[in-house]
Amino acid sequence: MDRKLLDILVCPITKGTLIYDREAQELISKSAKLAYPIRNGFPTLLPNEARHLDSSELERWK
Repeated sequence: MDRKLLDILVCPITKGTLIYDREAQELISKSAKLAYPIRNGFPTLLPNEARHLDSSELERWK
């Protein structure tokens, strides 16, 4: 994921910052408790495409 792109992307729900999870190929929104997928190198920032994060997953990103 390009660092410059990551610096300008925000969560579409909360407008908060996103964390890049290289291993899972997801962008994490801690405030929305969602993980947005990255498919073929392109982030999919659609809330209905995101998966919900449980509390144990959120602990990983503290």
